[in-house]
Amino acid sequence: MTTHDAPPTTAPGATTVREPAAGPGQPFVRRLWRGRPEDPRWARPALLVLLAATLLLYLYGLGASGYANSFYSAAVQAGSTSWKAFFFGSLDAGNAITVDKPPAALWPMALSVRLFGLNSWAILAPEVLMGVATVAVVYAAVRRRFSPVAGLVAGTVLALTPVAALMFRFNNPDALLALLMSAACYLVVRALEDGRTKWLVWAGTAVGSAFLAKTLQAFLILPALAVVYAVCAPVPLRKRFAQLAAATLALVVSGGWWVAVVELWPASSRPYIGGSQHNSFLELTFGYNGLGRLNGEETGSVGGGGGARGGGMWGETGWDRMFDSEIGGQISWLLPTALILLAAGLVATRGARRTSVTRASFLVWGGSLLTTMVVFSYMAGIFHQYYTVALAPYLAAVTGMGAGLLWERRREGWAAVTLAASLVAAAAWGYVLLHRTPDYLPWLRWLVLVGGLVAALGLVFAGRLTRRLALATAAVGLVAALAGPAAYTLSTVRQGHTGSIVTAGPAGASMMGGRGGGPGGPGGGRAWEGMPGQGQRNQQNQQGGPGGQGNGFPGGGFPGGTPGRNQQNGTPRNGTQPNGNGFPGGGRTREGGMGGVGGLLNGASVPAEARKLLEQDAGDYTWVAASIGSQNAASYQLATGEAVMAIGGFNGTDPSPTLAQFKEYVEDGRIHYFIAGGGMGGGMGGGNGTASRISSWVQSTFTKVTVGSATFYDLTRKADD
Repeated sequence: MTTHDAPPTTAPGATTVREPAAGPGQPFVRRLWRGRPEDPRWARPALLVLLAATLLLYLYGLGASGYANSFYSAAVQAGSTSWKAFFFGSLDAGNAITVDKPPAALWPMALSVRLFGLNSWAILAPEVLMGVATVAVVYAAVRRRFSPVAGLVAGTVLALTPVAALMFRFNNPDALLALLMSAACYLVVRALEDGRTKWLVWAGTAVGSAFLAKTLQAFLILPALAVVYAVCAPVPLRKRFAQLAAATLALVVSGGWWVAVVELWPASSRPYIGGSQHNSFLELTFGYNGLGRLNGEETGSVGGGGGARGGGMWGETGWDRMFDSEIGGQISWLLPTALILLAAGLVATRGARRTSVTRASFLVWGGSLLTTMVVFSYMAGIFHQYYTVALAPYLAAVTGMGAGLLWERRREGWAAVTLAASLVAAAAWGYVLLHRTPDYLPWLRWLVLVGGLVAALGLVFAGRLTRRLALATAAVGLVAALAGPAAYTLSTVRQGHTGSIVTAGPAGASMMGGRGGGPGGPGGGRAWEGMPGQGQRNQQNQQGGPGGQGNGFPGGGFPGGTPGRNQQNGTPRNGTQPNGNGFPGGGRTREGGMGGVGGLLNGASVPAEARKLLEQDAGDYTWVAASIGSQNAASYQLATGEAVMAIGGFNGTDPSPTLAQFKEYVEDGRIHYFIAGGGMGGGMGGGNGTASRISSWVQSTFTKVTVGSATFYDLTRKADD
């Protein structure tokens, strides 16, 4: 391999005694344990311990989340029983409508369910494995150019980032996205080492595959990767552009093959594309999931496409969005530190030649961090706290690289002072974040602050200290920097998370309202300001009191709603029963009315009597029932294992099926029951949408059936029969 600034082969203070190289002739176990020949003896065992610890941490109490996001779990269940549903990402095995994302993130979970049956572990364990793999990729990327210690620091930072612990135990598409984006950065750095085309092509393939997980979000880092390679690659300029063209082709093929099949497939024989208004995946990609997320013009969304700028339903935008009371505790613990270390890394390599891989590594990972952070900070459309998991690998890599580089140069005064400053930033910001939840481990914020400041003072003189004393000082500083996010991570894995909007950390750690500094602080003035922990069960929640009640509102809906419930494997929790519309919180409970935002965020509880009713003669129907909105439909589908049609898709606002199509399904005997209530009833602006018309027709035409507190309409029995 041609190197352009050779990486160090030992960590600071590591012994130079080498074991015999674990070459190809050595047993696999020995090669796995020994690792790279130039590594110190402890390096590979330490990595394996890190990966094992991450695996155990993320697996802890995994089943407490039940079906997690029932929207995606229903699609997983459908894909495990129907290959057509598997391919398209359908919400149901009858293939009425798809989820509002491409299906790649569903495929590993659906295969797992095919092998192990429908249960929480089968759905969520693949996400855990993706988390462990992402830690391994980040370690490998940092280790290649820096020391094993730098790689271990990066991997540990990632594993203990609260939002990472949340999303690598959850079934949203973000876990696969984070893994593939990390792999893309790693592969670009590999290509920068020797200019080989294959690495860049594989990077393009990773980004294209990530597109099939979460569409255009995968492209956020493309400008940074392309510019860095075009400038820094160790090959002639003409070849660089040819290689970038080849990588672009790989991206288009790997991400476009599925799109081409869907667009060419006759619309009459495939499911409707959920989230679009005209049954088009390209419309979904560039509208609801694309430019709409940036400018707020999301037709059919919960926010109604209002184009909120600078604030609104999804939070205030601005340069400090990642640090506010809504987002800060999820991701920003070491963000000030990472920015300082990124600047220091670029200063330290300013005199390197164009092809310096060390500098290029900072540009690749740092450019990805900055690009994603800026977009997230200013996007005016739908934005959830857990999106920030995309930042976690970049932040971790920059932190590990910067700390490793400055440690090696600690005898230089500027490096020691900068390293100390980065630790002061971590300690001070950790104190601020912990102070936002004053009742949560009140002693911890002082430990973080005092420990960090003391260690930072020692690091100023690290170049003059003995090796053992310097290492002890660095260890104290690392513990102080990671204590806050580690505590939030432990709180995250100790509780289950359900619904469509989930947050990491203890109750109250992510306060809706934007710029407020914590409970009672100023905020954005929205109806849900100050509500703790969406989708997050805490002890208050389980006692039926206010808290992170499944969907983020006390009682599961807007203030004033009825008490809500958490869905766990399709059964009610805490002995509560569904309200009139089958949604937590309820909003308006009249039949056919709006289920309220609470109904969009979490699934309904399904009484045993209702489940038995739907299971009767289920084999005679394509769909045992139909319901407005996906969350209600998903809950009944997961409870029965039978296909349930989600009228209008996620929000109940997609024009599918039309009233005429629905009538045809009913006349053909393909749907047995209609589940009353749910969804947004035709949109935020009123009740004149397709879903509302279907609901009105059903109520006026068919016989009502009440089972416990749930209401159905039997589509095989006319009201006047």
